Amino acid sequence: MLIAAAWTVVAVGVIHLVVGLVFFRHQFAGAVAEGWIGRFQGIDSRRLAFWFTVFGPLVMMGGHIAVHAVHAGDLALVGVLGYYLAAVGLAGITALPKSPFWAVLMLAPIFIAGGHGWLA
Repeated sequence: MLIAAAWTVVAVGVIHLVVGLVFFRHQFAGAVAEGWIGRFQGIDSRRLAFWFTVFGPLVMMGGHIAVHAVHAGDLALVGVLGYYLAAVGLAGITALPKSPFWAVLMLAPIFIAGGHGWLA
C-alpha cells in the first residue's frame, strides 16, 4: 500500500506537469516567442502558468523520495512526508475548497500510518 501511495504522488506530479503544459500552452508559447527570460514577470496568467507547471516536477521529486524511502525501509522519512502532505493538503483545501488538494489530503494518512509502522 505504501509503495502504491508513493507512486501515486509521482503520478500526481506528472499529471500536474502535463496539464500545465497543455492548459497553459499559449502562455508558454508567448514567453518563448519573446525570448523566455524574464517573460513570466508582470503578467498574471504567465506567472500562474509557470508556478502551476513547475509544481509538477517538485511533486514528482517528493514522490520519488517517497518511493526510495519505502524501498529503503526509512519509515521516519515516510512519516515526515505524510505530515508534509497533510500540511499542503490542508492549506490547499482551505484556500481552494473545490480543488484536487483533497486527493493529497487522502494520501497523507497512508504515509503517516506507514511512518509509524502501522502499514507495510
